Amino acid sequence: MSKELNYNVEEITGGVPVKMWTKGVPVEDEAKKQLANAARLPIVFKHVAVMPDVHLGIGATIGSVIPTIKAIIPAAVGVDIGCGMMAAKTTLRAEDLPDNLGPLRSAIEKAVPHGFSPKNRGRDNGAWDTPPELVDQAWSTLVDEFNALAELHPRLKNTNNHKHLGTLGSGNHFVEVCLDEVGFVWFMLHSGSRGVGNVIGNHFIELAKKDAERNMRNLPDKDLAYFEEGAQYFGDYVRGVSWAQKFAMKNREVMMANLIATVRKVITKPFESHVEAVNCHHNYVQKERHFGEDVFITRKGAVSAKRGELGIIPGSMGARSYIVRGLGNPESFESCSHGAGRVMSRTKAKKMFTIADQIKATEGVECRKDVDVIVVFFLVYKDIDAVMAAQKDLVEIVHTLKQVVCVKG
Repeated sequence: MSKELNYNVEEITGGVPVKMWTKGVPVEDEAKKQLANAARLPIVFKHVAVMPDVHLGIGATIGSVIPTIKAIIPAAVGVDIGCGMMAAKTTLRAEDLPDNLGPLRSAIEKAVPHGFSPKNRGRDNGAWDTPPELVDQAWSTLVDEFNALAELHPRLKNTNNHKHLGTLGSGNHFVEVCLDEVGFVWFMLHSGSRGVGNVIGNHFIELAKKDAERNMRNLPDKDLAYFEEGAQYFGDYVRGVSWAQKFAMKNREVMMANLIATVRKVITKPFESHVEAVNCHHNYVQKERHFGEDVFITRKGAVSAKRGELGIIPGSMGARSYIVRGLGNPESFESCSHGAGRVMSRTKAKKMFTIADQIKATEGVECRKDVDVIVVFFLVYKDIDAVMAAQKDLVEIVHTLKQVVCVKG
């Protein structure tokens, strides 16, 4: 008797199959249409893999893994290039935390620039006024490559780059203090390549669309415009996206160092901070080998899950998060989900739920409880337990984390 597959296969007319790890979780019809469009591109290799947190995205579906041969789709990577997670386990225990966590949250909010100020509102709250030495040191490892890129693409010069390094951003980005299943304290954060990554992403998405028009490509969706190897801007995009992914990784490292230094000022008990540490992207592209071929793998809202590799799958505000170990499943291109996945838009969430709902859902978590954070608590997302069950052949759970402090962007 053949073993039952843990994924569904959708056959796409005129395209490659779509393999979906979505048993027991909802998938919108619009997301399925978007996935079918991606599967019809002539550059897509073997099949498209879909994670259980899948939902409609701008450009490409969030929760998708798209393998391409000798080509990259900039809009599939998106504009928050290198967005991802970092988590660090400490030697602190639950009993070492103060009873009142309010001052700890306030200290983190003061120490880590977060949020977003429109340009007409004066200084940007989400940027450094004067970057501290740690930020300057990290920027020094990135600046030469950035300047070389900006020479080729002057639009990148006037971006938030140095002053956004080590900052959180807005939307669903967060900094958390969590407890694991045996009471150890973890620090966790979610951020990407900030203002500069956004400009790099948008710039090359526009260039790819122009390239498609010039080559009269008949695309199922204009957002799926791609650069082929040898095209005018292919090499520049590979350099730009690789640099933005490095920036994002450094951004999280700097923020984590700043977070740990801030906690040490509030909690005087000495502690070690990187007993276990994970830093992983979930919006990115890189060359990998799958099914005997070298291909570009674009994970848009998906995490690498090679055998033995650690990853982070955060739940939403008020839910659990997971540190996972990859099982190296070749059918998913060795990937897993990047979170729970939205079931409704931010606009719909604000109409459906009240601050009272959010206060109830985040009981026991020291966090903001106001109208602007209604969009990120767990009733707005898929059930994280169902999402984890749907990918039991992709990852195994190593640690289960529950947040006790959350700072939102």
